[in-house]
Amino acid sequence: MTGNQKRKQQAKILRQFRSVHRAMGAVLFVFFFVISVSGLLLGVKKNSGDLLLPKTQKGTTTDLTQWLPLEELKEKAINVLHDSVSPDLETKLDRIDVRNEKGIVKFIFDAHYYGIQLDGATGEVLHIGKRRSDVIENIHDGSILDNYLGTGGYIKLVYTVVMSIALLLFTITGFWLWYGPKQMRKGRN
Repeated sequence: MTGNQKRKQQAKILRQFRSVHRAMGAVLFVFFFVISVSGLLLGVKKNSGDLLLPKTQKGTTTDLTQWLPLEELKEKAINVLHDSVSPDLETKLDRIDVRNEKGIVKFIFDAHYYGIQLDGATGEVLHIGKRRSDVIENIHDGSILDNYLGTGGYIKLVYTVVMSIALLLFTITGFWLWYGPKQMRKGRN
């Protein structure tokens, strides 16, 4: 293959990469925008001044032997939810986050993203609030559609695989769009 033929072949490959890169960018622009904005918000959630994620409070003791039973704390959190927020809210828990180093237990509810922090020893309410970061996380990973449509994680799986492959292809084609012309110029010299 002559030098001229080699450059023509490289130029053809470069055009194909540019075409793939441009088409993916046009099709996936909205998804990349949502992922980048939600990722940025998740990155700063602990420094958002309680706007995205309530600050973890401090309880009276870290000695677990002085704590109330978890079942009692759970009932207290459910009562607080109904008395302080709304009696109509669902009480199904997403998770219970025990922070013995802080002396507290966080009860995070599933359907409405409320979180209640209780002192592990006294059961005193330390904080009640929305966990907006959980909503943002569900948007970021696509699970918000699974939750809404009840598809059991399949949308999140497909979304994650497609977006990961797209990002990989963007990286490869973007690199080639940067590196390819350098190689072509180098070949001329």
